[in-house]
Amino acid sequence: MKTDRLLAEKLLQISAIKLQPNNPFIWASGWNSPIYNDNRRILSYPDIRNFVKIEYSRAILENFSDVEAIAGVATSAISIGAIVADTLGLPYVYVRDTPKDHGLENCIEGNLKPGTKVVVIEDLVSTGGSSLKTVEILQNYGCEVIGMACLFNYKFPMAVKRFHEANITLISLCDYSTMIEVAEETNYISAAEAETLREWRENPAGWMPDNHE
Repeated sequence: MKTDRLLAEKLLQISAIKLQPNNPFIWASGWNSPIYNDNRRILSYPDIRNFVKIEYSRAILENFSDVEAIAGVATSAISIGAIVADTLGLPYVYVRDTPKDHGLENCIEGNLKPGTKVVVIEDLVSTGGSSLKTVEILQNYGCEVIGMACLFNYKFPMAVKRFHEANITLISLCDYSTMIEVAEETNYISAAEAETLREWRENPAGWMPDNHE
């Protein structure tokens, strides 16, 4: 089984991905969504945690071989970023979206020299806004962001466009389309539910479940 399909199966097994087409979640953005990601759950499963860190590390070495440091996106990718950096034997920092309101008021936590070639670790990319804000913070600090690796990618057109405009290469271990295929093949969802999930991705901001229309 291909790595992305195997990862999708593992994420579904531990409910790091939850699918509820008929009882949708409400995201912080206000969107109705038939899917919810809780990727922090992988930290509680040693076998899956090790699988994920190895796949992150492999993807980084294959695509960004000149990497000099790893940066995790706060707060969701702090932990996974740290264990990936440890696996690669590289310096590590994590990046806040806003400075702390006390102490040194840092956005970048850790010791990072300007000019360093950095790969950003993200757990989830949806619209791409928060992920690319981390890139901007690192670039403004003087670092060279050579790419980003994420665990799960919705591949929304708006995010694809944003990454293209920012000239940032994004590598995903698993994506939305693959996850839907695996969920349907393993009977996690029905064919009708799979179709609903595909419809949602086409218009996530305006989508409403059938029983709410």
